[in-house]
Amino acid sequence: MTYESDVPAPETPAPSLAPNEVVPLLIGSTVGEVERELVLQTLARCDGNRTRAARVLGVSVRTLRNKIRQYSAEGIDVPAHSD
Repeated sequence: MTYESDVPAPETPAPSLAPNEVVPLLIGSTVGEVERELVLQTLARCDGNRTRAARVLGVSVRTLRNKIRQYSAEGIDVPAHSD
């Protein structure tokens, strides 16, 4: 079992948004669409580093890799690791 305290916080905390700023972004989106956007944005913020992105998201690297494979198969551009 993983506890919230076991998951490291992002290196740079995301700016807090008021509910009236967040909700319009979510209304009309499916959970899958929101999840995909969160994964892609986190990967981009982590410069494509899958291990770090998985840690920030609180998922295993295998789960993240499977999601990336699914998104790529759907023709979605996934951020690559930048050196």
